[in-house]
Amino acid sequence: MTNGTGTEFWDRVADRYAARPVKDVAAYDAMLADVAARLTATDRVLEIGCGTGSTALCLGPAVAEWQATDASPEMLRIARAKPAPGNVSFALSDADGAFDGAPYDAVCAFHILHLVPDTRATLARIHANLKPGGLLFSKTFCFGDMNLLMRALIPVLRARGLVPPATALTSRTLRQAIVEAGFEIETQRIFGRSRNSQYIVARKSTQDTQP
Repeated sequence: MTNGTGTEFWDRVADRYAARPVKDVAAYDAMLADVAARLTATDRVLEIGCGTGSTALCLGPAVAEWQATDASPEMLRIARAKPAPGNVSFALSDADGAFDGAPYDAVCAFHILHLVPDTRATLARIHANLKPGGLLFSKTFCFGDMNLLMRALIPVLRARGLVPPATALTSRTLRQAIVEAGFEIETQRIFGRSRNSQYIVARKSTQDTQP
């Protein structure tokens, strides 16, 4: 959920964020089910931008190792206070510095690719730190696809500290960036009512042996 850019924002809102219920439980559960169906019990998974740890705690018990990272100390404080199995761990790191345990079988990047300073650079690092055949799971809010009025409102909200810094990606530019990083997109869909929140599953080629 968070990266180094905007960390102060996420530290400030962490308690309110944690107390806020999931807006669309059915959509969230359906996304988790899709991710779970693609993972195996022997997978080592890295999650960047884990926020308060809800996804890690839902999916982590079914894999060999789940390393969840976030750049916000306050978000991690909340995540670490939750009961977690021994194979789920939390570490303080921004999205570009989270790969100490590489290579991974899968990387989860939920609501983070629009928050990092350079989406393409982050995707390149993810690709480089996945095993051949490894999976990228992402869900990204595409501000660039919103209507003109909503896009004009975002800088006002940001100036008032109500939203974090973010890149106005579109679905097309997001997809293009993932492909240019070396991935093959396997699935792109929307869960729930938010038409601008794109769920994408992409795979690194099994022929790609770069570390």
